Amino acid sequence: MARLNGMGELRELSVRLAGEMDATRTRVSVCMTGCRAQGADELRDALIASISDEGLDGQIEVRETGCQGFCAKAPVASIEPQGIFYQELSPKHASAIVTQTLRDGEAIGRLLYRDPESRQRVVEAGEVPFYKGQTKRVLRNCGVIDPTNISHYIARDGYAALARALFDMSPEEIVKEVTDSGLRGRGGAGFPTGMKWGFVRSAPGDTKYVICNGDEGDPGAFMDRAVLEGDPHAIFEGMAIAAYAMGAGKGYIYVRAEYPIAVRHLKTAIEQARELGLVGPNVLGSGFDFEIEIREGAGAFVCGEETALMASIEGQRGVPRPRPPFPAQSGLWGKPTNINNTETFANVPLIILRGPESYSEVGSERGKGTKIFSLAGKIENTGLVEVPIGITLREVIYDIGGGIPRGRAFKAVQMGGPSGGCVPDQHLDLPLDYEALESIGAIMGSGGIVVMDEDTCMVDTARFFLAFTQVESCGKCVPCRIGTKRMLEILTRITEGKGRVGDIDLLVELAEGTKDGSLCGLGQTAPNPVLTTLAFFRDEYEDHIVNGRCSGGVCEELIEFYIDPEKCQACLICMRQCPVDAIEGDKDVIHVIDRELCTKCGVCVLACPPRFDAVRVISGEPVPEVLAMGDRALVRAGRTSR
Repeated sequence: MARLNGMGELRELSVRLAGEMDATRTRVSVCMTGCRAQGADELRDALIASISDEGLDGQIEVRETGCQGFCAKAPVASIEPQGIFYQELSPKHASAIVTQTLRDGEAIGRLLYRDPESRQRVVEAGEVPFYKGQTKRVLRNCGVIDPTNISHYIARDGYAALARALFDMSPEEIVKEVTDSGLRGRGGAGFPTGMKWGFVRSAPGDTKYVICNGDEGDPGAFMDRAVLEGDPHAIFEGMAIAAYAMGAGKGYIYVRAEYPIAVRHLKTAIEQARELGLVGPNVLGSGFDFEIEIREGAGAFVCGEETALMASIEGQRGVPRPRPPFPAQSGLWGKPTNINNTETFANVPLIILRGPESYSEVGSERGKGTKIFSLAGKIENTGLVEVPIGITLREVIYDIGGGIPRGRAFKAVQMGGPSGGCVPDQHLDLPLDYEALESIGAIMGSGGIVVMDEDTCMVDTARFFLAFTQVESCGKCVPCRIGTKRMLEILTRITEGKGRVGDIDLLVELAEGTKDGSLCGLGQTAPNPVLTTLAFFRDEYEDHIVNGRCSGGVCEELIEFYIDPEKCQACLICMRQCPVDAIEGDKDVIHVIDRELCTKCGVCVLACPPRFDAVRVISGEPVPEVLAMGDRALVRAGRTSR
């Protein structure tokens, strides 16, 4: 395609491309990002081969898309215009999909989603509960377009917002619209985006920079990754609009090297955008010059902090620096710099194209628009969801997430990554907005939600997340370097059954000191898991210290495994799965665990069928004598003998 000059040429191209992508032409959209781990590559190849075998080449398109969200059912695919959604696919399904669905138009029942309550098969994705409760704005193109084909993006009004900004608006008007929209930073702090842009715009200097923070390092979080992989042009467009509004001529996308698909898609997208004159010198013939460069991070969690990120881009060690001066006054190479995260930039084209009033119709009074969350942990429907800000946690966990597996009770969620806080069941109806979460010691963060059930030990949970932040601390400031280390030592001691009277008070003192004295956001928020678990689950800490008991059955030094003879069906499943052969028994002979050999890995608990539920975990009490392997007791099925 030729280089574009002006809004008119872009509009003509958009109309032409939309017409060429005939909505009546059948296409199979296969998730080719996260679903690759479950065999999406093989599925795609099998579909292409089956289409060729049926002589349907040229009539059916197999489209490679970004994340479609429903990770629990990967690999997934959608078929248009029929509106059929298939899940848990494999290459062996390709032939049937082609002959029955693509050729004959019939939905294949066994490949459709089954509603767990009604047991009815659901044909369309929009009727699947996981999708039904979502409001897709930022993810509007993810799972729909091929992110490596700029034509798909332009056909869906791509870069129309940039054209409007360049030819119909002044920089001041752009900043005002973003401010009026109520958009707040989606990276965690929730700072008003328009205000941030205004600071950079008014800062003196001819050289300014725009940075997209794609350094997503939270365990269990993949929101930015999905947008980077599935809709890179939306990020470019948002960055270009921001750069024009603030007077910047250069932008950087800082993305983790651990995201190879995202890096590859970004590089492809930049080449395509530059070819059409949407990035580079004289964008769309407007006289505005804007270059974008990708910088790959080496995986340091602290580089998600904006001053450490800038140091990394400059080629220095990624450590935070004191503020002020703030980046808006002195940022990258000492020049005024604006930093927003991936999701924030992807919101900008919507605001400029539809107006701030339309944008702010969704969300809460204190937080406009939508927020992307990643659902992970003990939840039925793991995946990526986009919902209005202000939705309750209960709606996300149960209506969209499908609740807790195996009938377990909900206990808490870790909100906002390793530096977030644990939200217990009494706050399930809390609205998910910045201030509400902050009021109970949690944070929105970048959007990670890790769900925990009744079998979770909250002391061990705090230890796990603090271990992450302690390792990732850059060590520059004493409160973070020493405070996180000492807290981790105490938590580890408690989980090993060596807790001391006074440990809880010492933890609180260390946590508050670390929070108040640390240089950057990592240290200031690192104590959150400790403080929130102490606030809501103090009894578990006391139980560990005073009674040597872990109610969640997690802390290895405080638990024992045994098999209940009244429930064991002698099915051999746990015996075969045990990695250290610590289970003795036989067919029709009740199994017994040798405590001398048992490593407490928990494989037997997971292996035992839920309908039997025979493997038990006890803490703070002796194992029943009849089940002690030292007595070499074997209990035959149907009768007990010694």
